Amino acid sequence: MSYRTILVTDDADIRTITLNRPERRNAMNPEMQLELIAAMEDAAVSSCRVVVFRGAGDAFCAGLDLSALQTMNDKTAADHRTDAQRIATLFRTLYELPRPTIAAVHGAAIAGGTGVATICDFTLAVPSAKFGYTEARIGFVPAIVSAFLALQIGDKRSRDLLLTGRLFDAGEAYRLGLVNEVVDADALDQRVLELAQTLAANSPESLAATKRLLAAQNKAWLDAAITQALDANARARETEDFKEGIAAFLEKRKPVWSK
Repeated sequence: MSYRTILVTDDADIRTITLNRPERRNAMNPEMQLELIAAMEDAAVSSCRVVVFRGAGDAFCAGLDLSALQTMNDKTAADHRTDAQRIATLFRTLYELPRPTIAAVHGAAIAGGTGVATICDFTLAVPSAKFGYTEARIGFVPAIVSAFLALQIGDKRSRDLLLTGRLFDAGEAYRLGLVNEVVDADALDQRVLELAQTLAANSPESLAATKRLLAAQNKAWLDAAITQALDANARARETEDFKEGIAAFLEKRKPVWSK
Protein backbone atom coordinates (compact mmCIF):
# COMPACT_ATOMS: atom_id res chain seq x y z
CA MET A 1 0.00 0.00 0.00
CA SER A 2 1.32 3.47 -0.88
CA TYR A 3 0.90 6.55 1.31
CA ARG A 4 1.38 10.27 0.80
CA THR A 5 1.74 11.55 4.38
CA ILE A 6 3.39 8.64 6.20
CA LEU A 7 6.15 6.12 5.57
CA VAL A 8 5.82 2.45 6.50
CA THR A 9 8.97 0.35 6.70
CA ASP A 10 9.79 -3.12 8.00
CA ASP A 11 12.97 -4.38 9.62
CA ALA A 12 12.61 -8.05 10.51
CA ASP A 13 9.64 -8.23 12.93
CA ILE A 14 9.51 -4.48 13.60
CA ARG A 15 7.29 -2.17 11.56
CA THR A 16 7.91 1.57 11.72
CA ILE A 17 5.23 4.11 10.84
CA THR A 18 6.77 7.55 10.31
CA LEU A 19 4.64 10.68 10.18
CA ASN A 20 6.16 12.23 7.09
CA ARG A 21 5.22 15.88 6.68
CA PRO A 22 8.41 17.41 8.11
CA GLU A 23 7.80 20.74 6.35
CA ARG A 24 4.60 21.01 8.46
CA ARG A 25 6.21 19.55 11.59
CA ASN A 26 4.10 16.45 10.88
CA ALA A 27 0.88 18.29 11.64
CA MET A 28 -2.12 16.07 10.98
CA ASN A 29 -4.67 16.66 8.27
CA PRO A 30 -7.57 14.34 7.40
CA GLU A 31 -5.45 12.51 4.83
CA MET A 32 -2.77 11.67 7.40
CA GLN A 33 -5.37 10.57 9.93
CA LEU A 34 -6.96 8.19 7.41
CA GLU A 35 -3.57 6.87 6.32
CA LEU A 36 -2.55 6.21 9.93
CA ILE A 37 -5.78 4.27 10.47
CA ALA A 38 -5.18 2.26 7.29
CA ALA A 39 -1.55 1.57 8.22
CA MET A 40 -2.55 0.31 11.66
CA GLU A 41 -5.30 -1.88 10.24
CA ASP A 42 -2.72 -3.37 7.89
CA ALA A 43 -0.25 -3.90 10.75
CA ALA A 44 -2.94 -5.70 12.74
CA VAL A 45 -3.17 -8.46 10.11
CA SER A 46 0.49 -8.49 9.08
CA SER A 47 3.34 -10.65 10.33
CA CYS A 48 5.00 -7.78 12.17
CA ARG A 49 5.32 -8.17 15.94
CA VAL A 50 5.91 -4.57 17.05
CA VAL A 51 4.89 -1.19 15.63
CA VAL A 52 7.05 1.90 16.22
CA PHE A 53 5.74 5.43 15.60
CA ARG A 54 8.12 8.26 14.72
CA GLY A 55 8.04 11.73 13.25
CA ALA A 56 10.21 12.89 10.35
CA GLY A 57 12.23 16.07 10.82
CA ASP A 58 12.43 17.97 14.10
CA ALA A 59 8.97 17.20 15.54
CA PHE A 60 6.88 14.15 16.35
CA CYS A 61 3.55 15.82 15.53
CA ALA A 62 2.57 19.47 15.93
CA GLY A 63 -1.15 18.76 16.20
CA LEU A 64 -3.78 19.76 13.66
CA ASP A 65 -2.52 21.26 10.42
CA LEU A 66 -3.12 24.94 9.76
CA SER A 67 -4.81 24.14 6.45
CA ALA A 68 -7.43 22.14 8.35
CA LEU A 69 -7.96 25.01 10.79
CA GLN A 70 -8.51 27.48 7.96
CA THR A 71 -11.68 25.69 6.85
CA MET A 72 -13.08 25.00 10.34
CA ASN A 73 -15.52 27.90 10.49
CA ASP A 74 -16.99 26.98 7.10
CA LYS A 75 -17.93 23.45 8.07
CA THR A 76 -21.38 22.13 8.83
CA ALA A 77 -22.32 20.29 12.02
CA ALA A 78 -22.19 17.05 10.04
CA ASP A 79 -18.68 17.89 8.86
CA HIS A 80 -17.53 18.52 12.42
CA ARG A 81 -19.07 15.23 13.53
CA THR A 82 -17.19 13.41 10.78
CA ASP A 83 -13.92 15.05 11.83
CA ALA A 84 -14.43 14.05 15.45
CA GLN A 85 -15.38 10.49 14.55
CA ARG A 86 -12.21 10.17 12.45
CA ILE A 87 -10.07 11.24 15.42
CA ALA A 88 -11.94 8.82 17.68
CA THR A 89 -11.31 6.00 15.20
CA LEU A 90 -7.62 6.91 15.00
CA PHE A 91 -7.13 6.84 18.77
CA ARG A 92 -9.29 3.77 19.32
CA THR A 93 -7.49 1.84 16.56
CA LEU A 94 -4.14 2.74 18.13
CA TYR A 95 -5.32 1.79 21.62
CA GLU A 96 -6.71 -1.57 20.47
CA LEU A 97 -3.98 -2.49 17.97
CA PRO A 98 -3.11 -6.15 18.70
CA ARG A 99 0.61 -5.45 18.35
CA PRO A 100 2.74 -3.72 21.00
CA THR A 101 3.28 -0.08 20.05
CA ILE A 102 6.17 2.25 20.81
CA ALA A 103 6.29 6.01 20.27
CA ALA A 104 9.77 7.48 19.79
CA VAL A 105 9.30 11.17 20.60
CA HIS A 106 12.27 13.36 19.68
CA GLY A 107 10.52 16.73 19.47
CA ALA A 108 7.16 18.42 19.96
CA ALA A 109 4.06 16.23 20.30
CA ILE A 110 1.18 18.68 20.69
CA ALA A 111 -2.62 18.23 20.99
CA GLY A 112 -3.49 15.27 18.75
CA GLY A 113 0.24 14.56 18.55
CA THR A 114 0.30 14.13 22.32
CA GLY A 115 -2.61 11.74 21.96
CA VAL A 116 -0.84 9.56 19.39
CA ALA A 117 2.42 9.58 21.37
CA THR A 118 0.92 8.71 24.73
CA ILE A 119 -1.78 6.22 23.70
CA CYS A 120 1.00 3.94 22.46
CA ASP A 121 1.84 1.11 24.87
CA PHE A 122 5.32 2.54 25.37
CA THR A 123 6.32 6.17 25.02
CA LEU A 124 10.04 6.97 24.95
CA ALA A 125 11.00 10.64 24.77
CA VAL A 126 14.12 12.76 24.72
CA PRO A 127 14.49 15.31 27.56
CA SER A 128 13.68 18.24 25.25
CA ALA A 129 10.42 16.74 23.95
CA LYS A 130 7.34 18.87 24.57
CA PHE A 131 3.77 17.76 25.13
CA GLY A 132 0.50 19.62 25.65
CA TYR A 133 -3.26 19.39 25.31
CA THR A 134 -3.52 22.96 24.02
CA GLU A 135 -7.05 22.84 22.59
CA ALA A 136 -8.66 25.14 25.18
CA ARG A 137 -6.34 27.96 24.15
CA ILE A 138 -8.19 28.33 20.85
CA GLY A 139 -11.72 27.39 21.79
CA PHE A 140 -11.53 23.67 21.10
CA VAL A 141 -12.65 21.02 23.55
CA PRO A 142 -10.04 18.23 23.95
CA ALA A 143 -12.92 15.80 23.93
CA ILE A 144 -11.77 12.56 22.34
CA VAL A 145 -8.32 12.53 23.89
CA SER A 146 -9.76 13.26 27.35
CA ALA A 147 -11.21 9.75 27.54
CA PHE A 148 -7.83 8.11 27.06
CA LEU A 149 -6.01 10.62 29.26
CA ALA A 150 -8.36 10.12 32.21
CA LEU A 151 -7.93 6.36 31.83
CA GLN A 152 -4.16 6.76 31.96
CA ILE A 153 -3.54 9.31 34.72
CA GLY A 154 -6.83 9.89 36.54
CA ASP A 155 -9.29 12.74 36.89
CA LYS A 156 -7.32 15.30 38.91
CA ARG A 157 -4.20 15.29 36.77
CA SER A 158 -6.26 15.23 33.59
CA ARG A 159 -8.08 18.38 34.70
CA ASP A 160 -4.75 20.14 35.19
CA LEU A 161 -3.47 19.36 31.70
CA LEU A 162 -6.77 19.82 29.84
CA LEU A 163 -7.97 22.99 31.55
CA THR A 164 -4.65 24.89 31.57
CA GLY A 165 -3.65 23.83 28.06
CA ARG A 166 -0.05 24.22 29.21
CA LEU A 167 3.01 22.65 27.65
CA PHE A 168 5.03 20.19 29.71
CA ASP A 169 8.34 18.46 29.16
CA ALA A 170 9.34 14.81 29.04
CA GLY A 171 10.36 14.78 32.69
CA GLU A 172 6.92 15.84 33.86
CA ALA A 173 5.28 13.49 31.38
CA TYR A 174 7.31 10.68 32.94
CA ARG A 175 6.23 11.64 36.46
CA LEU A 176 2.60 11.74 35.34
CA GLY A 177 2.86 8.28 33.80
CA LEU A 178 2.44 9.39 30.18
CA VAL A 179 6.06 8.60 29.25
CA ASN A 180 7.72 5.30 30.10
CA GLU A 181 11.32 6.40 29.70
CA VAL A 182 13.23 9.65 29.17
CA VAL A 183 16.22 8.84 26.96
CA ASP A 184 19.11 11.00 25.80
CA ALA A 185 18.69 12.05 22.19
CA ASP A 186 21.76 10.18 20.97
CA ALA A 187 20.52 6.97 22.62
CA LEU A 188 16.84 7.09 21.59
CA ASP A 189 17.08 4.98 18.43
CA GLN A 190 19.09 2.26 20.14
CA ARG A 191 16.79 2.14 23.16
CA VAL A 192 13.70 1.91 20.94
CA LEU A 193 15.32 -0.92 19.02
CA GLU A 194 16.22 -2.77 22.23
CA LEU A 195 12.68 -2.46 23.56
CA ALA A 196 11.17 -3.52 20.22
CA GLN A 197 13.43 -6.57 20.08
CA THR A 198 12.49 -7.52 23.66
CA LEU A 199 8.81 -7.35 22.76
CA ALA A 200 9.29 -9.18 19.47
CA ALA A 201 10.96 -12.05 21.30
CA ASN A 202 7.80 -12.72 23.32
CA SER A 203 4.94 -14.91 22.18
CA PRO A 204 2.97 -12.93 19.57
CA GLU A 205 -0.22 -14.77 20.47
CA SER A 206 0.29 -13.96 24.14
CA LEU A 207 0.94 -10.30 23.43
CA ALA A 208 -2.14 -10.01 21.19
CA ALA A 209 -4.29 -11.81 23.75
CA THR A 210 -3.01 -9.57 26.54
CA LYS A 211 -3.76 -6.43 24.55
CA ARG A 212 -7.25 -7.70 23.70
CA LEU A 213 -7.85 -8.43 27.38
CA LEU A 214 -6.74 -4.98 28.50
CA ALA A 215 -8.86 -3.32 25.81
CA ALA A 216 -11.89 -5.44 26.73
CA GLN A 217 -11.59 -4.51 30.39
CA ASN A 218 -11.89 -0.83 29.47
CA LYS A 219 -14.30 -1.20 26.53
CA ALA A 220 -17.56 -0.26 28.26
CA TRP A 221 -15.98 2.79 29.89
CA LEU A 222 -14.36 3.96 26.65
CA ASP A 223 -17.53 3.37 24.63
CA ALA A 224 -19.47 5.66 26.95
CA ALA A 225 -16.69 8.23 27.26
CA ILE A 226 -16.17 8.52 23.51
CA THR A 227 -19.90 8.85 22.86
CA GLN A 228 -20.01 11.72 25.35
CA ALA A 229 -16.86 13.19 23.81
CA LEU A 230 -18.35 13.19 20.31
CA ASP A 231 -21.41 15.06 21.60
CA ALA A 232 -19.26 17.56 23.52
CA ASN A 233 -17.08 18.13 20.48
CA ALA A 234 -20.09 18.76 18.24
CA ARG A 235 -21.62 21.25 20.69
CA ALA A 236 -18.33 23.10 21.22
CA ARG A 237 -17.81 23.64 17.50
CA GLU A 238 -21.10 25.52 17.25
CA THR A 239 -20.06 28.15 19.81
CA GLU A 240 -18.84 31.69 19.28
CA ASP A 241 -15.73 30.91 21.31
CA PHE A 242 -14.79 28.21 18.83
CA LYS A 243 -15.17 30.58 15.89
CA GLU A 244 -13.27 33.33 17.69
CA GLY A 245 -10.50 30.98 18.78
CA ILE A 246 -9.91 29.79 15.23
CA ALA A 247 -9.97 33.33 13.84
CA ALA A 248 -7.58 34.64 16.52
CA PHE A 249 -5.15 31.79 15.95
CA LEU A 250 -5.10 32.34 12.19
CA GLU A 251 -4.74 36.10 12.66
CA LYS A 252 -1.99 35.60 15.28
CA ARG A 253 -3.73 37.65 17.94
CA LYS A 254 -5.18 37.06 21.39
CA PRO A 255 -8.77 35.79 21.32
CA VAL A 256 -11.57 37.93 22.69
CA TRP A 257 -13.94 35.48 24.33
CA SER A 258 -17.69 36.01 24.32
CA LYS A 259 -18.05 36.08 28.12
